[in-house]
Amino acid sequence: MNTNHLTDAAMDEVYEVFAKVKPEDTLRHIGNVSAPSVELARVYAFATFQEFTWSEMMIAPRRAIVSVIPIV
Repeated sequence: MNTNHLTDAAMDEVYEVFAKVKPEDTLRHIGNVSAPSVELARVYAFATFQEFTWSEMMIAPRRAIVSVIPIV
């Protein structure tokens, strides 16, 4: 059994995806993608969440998000 894909998936990083439809809207969290690099995360986010014509879309690595109210 080839388990290379399992090892590769374990190396992926989770990126949270934020977007807005109109420029005057606020960004909202629309989901997340897993990718081995930021470049692929951008492609995955665009391809995964293309159901709307977004005016702006951003990604952030989940590890970079700081909790304001920690989960107890």
